[in-house]
Amino acid sequence: MTAIDRTAYPRPGARLTSDELTTRYSLSEADRDFVNVTARTDAGRLTLAMMLKTRLDFGYFPALADIQGDIANHLETQFATRVELSALTREGASAKTLYRYREAIRAYLGTTSYDDAAERLVTDTVCDAAETMSDPADLINRAIEALKEAKIDLPAFSTLDRLVNHLRTEVHERIYDQVAQRLTITDMMALDTLLVVPPDTITTPFNRLKQAPGPATFAAIKLWADRLQWLDSLINPDAILKDVAHTKQRQFASEAAALEVSDLLDIVQPGKRHTLLLCLIRQTRARCRDELIEMLLRRVRRTKAAAKEKLKALQDQHRPMEEALIAILGRVVETAKEYDTDAEFGSNVRRLLVERGGVEALAEQCETVTAYHHSNDLPLLWPIHANTRSVLFQLLALMDIGSATQDQSLLQALMIVKEHRQARRDKLFGPIDLSFASNRWRNFIVKQRSGKRTYDRRALEVCVFIYLADALQAGDLYVVGAESYDDYRIQLLPWAECQKRLPDYCENLAMPQSGEAFAAMMKEQLTNLATVVDAGFPGNSQLSIDANGIPHLKKLPAAKQLAGQTAFVEEIRKRMPERHLLDILKYTEHWSRYTRHFGPPSGADTKLSQAVRRYLFTVFGYGCNLGPGQAAKHATDIASAQVLRRINAQHIDASKLEAAMSDVIGEYARFALPKVWGAGNAAIADGTHVPLRENNLLGSTHIRYGGYGGIAYHHIANNYIALFTSFISCGVWEAVHILDGLLKNHSDIQPDTLHADTQGQSEPVFGLARLLGIILMPRIRNWHDVAFCRPDKSIRYRHIDALFTADIDWQLIITHWQDMMQVVLSIQAGLVLPSMLLRKLGSYNRKNRLCLAFSELGRVERTLFLLRYISDPNTRHTIRAETTKIESYNDFLDWITFGGPVIKSGDPVEQEKQLKYASLVANAIMLSNVTDLTEVLADMAEDGHPVTSELAASISPYSREHIRRFGKLTLDMDEVPPPLNPKPLPFEIAL
Repeated sequence: MTAIDRTAYPRPGARLTSDELTTRYSLSEADRDFVNVTARTDAGRLTLAMMLKTRLDFGYFPALADIQGDIANHLETQFATRVELSALTREGASAKTLYRYREAIRAYLGTTSYDDAAERLVTDTVCDAAETMSDPADLINRAIEALKEAKIDLPAFSTLDRLVNHLRTEVHERIYDQVAQRLTITDMMALDTLLVVPPDTITTPFNRLKQAPGPATFAAIKLWADRLQWLDSLINPDAILKDVAHTKQRQFASEAAALEVSDLLDIVQPGKRHTLLLCLIRQTRARCRDELIEMLLRRVRRTKAAAKEKLKALQDQHRPMEEALIAILGRVVETAKEYDTDAEFGSNVRRLLVERGGVEALAEQCETVTAYHHSNDLPLLWPIHANTRSVLFQLLALMDIGSATQDQSLLQALMIVKEHRQARRDKLFGPIDLSFASNRWRNFIVKQRSGKRTYDRRALEVCVFIYLADALQAGDLYVVGAESYDDYRIQLLPWAECQKRLPDYCENLAMPQSGEAFAAMMKEQLTNLATVVDAGFPGNSQLSIDANGIPHLKKLPAAKQLAGQTAFVEEIRKRMPERHLLDILKYTEHWSRYTRHFGPPSGADTKLSQAVRRYLFTVFGYGCNLGPGQAAKHATDIASAQVLRRINAQHIDASKLEAAMSDVIGEYARFALPKVWGAGNAAIADGTHVPLRENNLLGSTHIRYGGYGGIAYHHIANNYIALFTSFISCGVWEAVHILDGLLKNHSDIQPDTLHADTQGQSEPVFGLARLLGIILMPRIRNWHDVAFCRPDKSIRYRHIDALFTADIDWQLIITHWQDMMQVVLSIQAGLVLPSMLLRKLGSYNRKNRLCLAFSELGRVERTLFLLRYISDPNTRHTIRAETTKIESYNDFLDWITFGGPVIKSGDPVEQEKQLKYASLVANAIMLSNVTDLTEVLADMAEDGHPVTSELAASISPYSREHIRRFGKLTLDMDEVPPPLNPKPLPFEIAL
């Protein structure tokens, strides 16, 4: 059986707010006419109205006794004649009358009851969905959607549950049988061997499959290269799984990864066990390639960074030599002034040079100094690369690299480098196509001696590895059989499918459907806004432009404290009830049922005893970064450390934590108080440094923070609630991940505006955000250094013309409109993430026309933003106010993770989960605080204290003085929390 809480099956339950009652249970004129004609008495009309609106709300006819009294009261107020809520209305209506009402409502709404045809619809829908979905709750939700779309009454939940689970089992059995038929006896034995500990080892090959990568050291690369060879030596799952949907393979792989060896051995059906193992092997093999490529990229980045550091050291070392040479040049100039004849001048100069060491020594010094001028670190790369080259070549030997473009020059150069990796001579003879390289590199590689053209073998090798890393990062090259580094083009929607989606998508965003019309619209917007800003310049006392064309803005005045604000905040602190963090997690779970998403990887209901209690303690232990060991020590009666680890590994993953966060956000959004802080239409993104142990692939030393670790990248709404959290490497520009948070946020709060700092913006991000319908409003450091782009070369402005230092290539946008929309529609369809594209666009490639097109559009959008920024003080004030909130949230998270700042796990999956646990705890505290603050503000108003929207806006849900984190950890599940009551505030909200 599937728990109803885990599905979207609608049920009467939570008390509705006045806004929710008005939205969902107000009668239209047509509804009134229908009710008045169909029912004969006032009580009958109220009963019929209740049945009508609940059928619209729930999709079926709930028992009248289960309907909230507030709903009946709200409906009663809409009739001219007052009707008392009698037993007849709620319970006593005859079965015949209720049957007549139901039939009348179905005729009025154009719906039908659940019958054999409806069951066939559910069967077809579920069987089709089960090819790509596994969780029974997801399949039930899909069946509910299909019934609602077909305007069919939902059956009892038990009916849906039994049917869906039966159909899911049939589909899975068919997949398992299909896989089993393709396996030979030898294959089966090989798979079963993975679950047995080999002689002279301490663990099974299955556990080896689940190992996480270490840092990109030589030893780790060698270990992981051996791992890939081992994975390739195992049974090849590709042909066996060819008819199994990719999403299904991912689900089976995740299920297998969450299991222990004993769990797999307990699976009676061999076909299921073997299918899970094959999917895990396939996914592990693809990820191993990704991890090796990531190691290669890190080694190349380290080589480049080390060369730059050595260059700086050499420049510092040679500075006295440079100063001495400059001094000699000064003496030569003085000598030229003193002597009139060339002979006298020459002899004195020669004497001077001899005194300073001689011509040959000075020439050598000049060559030494000149070699490293203009950031020329190319000669320094080889000695550093030489220490890494053997392991990198070994890595490349395991990879099948292809080109995503027609340009094959880099791959051809790579083949030449591979052929001559053992060569001893320094020269190579061509021809070698170096069109992929810059002129600087070509001049460094190519040597012209005695009329012959030769190539420096070492320089060519270093150049190829550097460009190979850039091309893999940009997606110009791909690795066959990888996951993240595979050919991204195969993930895009075919253009024929995009054409079907394009009209609706463009209509929703009020955007033209052709490149020409879109470019014309953007050009008109830029032209009009620039004209308005130019006309308003004389009246803009805060903006000035200096003689060099650099704009300057006066600082915004600091916000003044409201009268009585200190006393207001202090009174709230006195009245806030003291709560323990564990009780907060319990209360918010009771209100939102967020633990309903947790459970075994198969999607079946948990058989864990006291499941909710143990889930809550797991969230507490991991969310506060105590870890299972420390958490279990303080509450031995709840769960042992081993149980907590097992729950975390098998019952809770990143997607389940995101779903739990969405449930809490949904309850938070029902309250009026958060609307005082923000309408929820905007989000703020920011990254903060998270220390890591030096045992993982993603960790590195961050330049800004000066410490080893990664970046926790948070998205919060402007009403403070956390929407999404991800974990990224220190070496990644944060803007790459900025759009993911909005698109992966599936909560009731859906912002369309995004604030960030300088790290959260770039030209490609502005361009992609525009086509996704997201308004990007970052706080850019040194914004006056960013180029303003002129809408047309012929346009000039009276006051602000000096701002514009670049032009827009509108034809580039028009030419690549289809390519850009194919990417955008693929993102909108959920096939690819913006970070995948932006990671590639972030690796600037002068030949990547798609990159150039997004960047060109981004230049337009960023210029529009900058024009608004310099001309509108409200825009600047909003950006400053909103970006301050994320700083408070980061401080709030530091308080929550009192177990310590360091993430101990080296597994990237666990690192991401750690951050999501903390965000779930943060949201639970915010929901609890908003509940208490709503009550406190009402009580303060009753007691005569001044309570206004402006004063309420000065507080936040991040208050924690009243929350206890320490002491004896107990969790009394018998105590029933009070019902959630999102009642109105004692003041009007200023919109």
